Amino acid sequence: MTSISQQFQTLRSRQQCALIPFITAGDPDLATTAEALQVLDRNGADLIELGVPYSDPLADGPVIQAAATRALKKGVNLEQVLKLVESVSPNLQAPIILFTYYNPILNRGIKPFMEQISQVGVKGLVVPDLPIDESAELLEMAASAGVEVILLVAPTSSKERIEKIAQKSQGFIYLVSVTGVTGVRSQVQGKVKDSLEQMRQITDKPIGVGFGISSSEQARQVKDWGADGIIVGSAFVKRLAQDTPSEGLQGIESLCQELKAAVAPEKQVVSA
Repeated sequence: MTSISQQFQTLRSRQQCALIPFITAGDPDLATTAEALQVLDRNGADLIELGVPYSDPLADGPVIQAAATRALKKGVNLEQVLKLVESVSPNLQAPIILFTYYNPILNRGIKPFMEQISQVGVKGLVVPDLPIDESAELLEMAASAGVEVILLVAPTSSKERIEKIAQKSQGFIYLVSVTGVTGVRSQVQGKVKDSLEQMRQITDKPIGVGFGISSSEQARQVKDWGADGIIVGSAFVKRLAQDTPSEGLQGIESLCQELKAAVAPEKQVVSA
């Protein structure tokens, strides 16, 4: 499977913005998650974030917290999630990015964790509670295993901190659009545009914007501000949690198509 960096190189050569949906593994069940990954892959996802259910998801808002709680109540654990990725990833074009917290990694051991997720086909890793100042060992072990670690820039990050994060982040840089947790917002803060412009003066690495983006209008706006990728989580998780798995899968299929169309390059008008 293509790496995160290779995927962004290909998209940049085509002047395309990446669509990066997020879903929570095991909600409503693991079989539906496997189908959902394939639905997203077929309908325009360029990369896919897969959240591992966790009991204390500090960065997640109510929608994703509820999804994680439902999955945990069904007994979904990391081993099951990795088996699922191993079974599905060979059939996907979109690289899988695992979204998990630091404690499960430490419990398993950083090196064994990296080796295992690499073996099942995970290409990228987001650890929202990993401080840049304590990331050296994890970054080293991930690089040895061939996994790219995407680091987060917050709206409150100083210029010095952004420079550090930009230097060390792999694959792309994750720009958090709001001060707070994930979740649908009525509009994207204008500060995102300023942050993108500031980061462009620091790095030429791809920048993906997430937290708070849910509609095609918001996705198009952030793309037009210069983002290389749009990450949408709660809107997908909410649609997938509809009354039946079939309805949920239909819901994320249509949302993926809408968002993909929104971030697609403008068609050139050819005069006669």
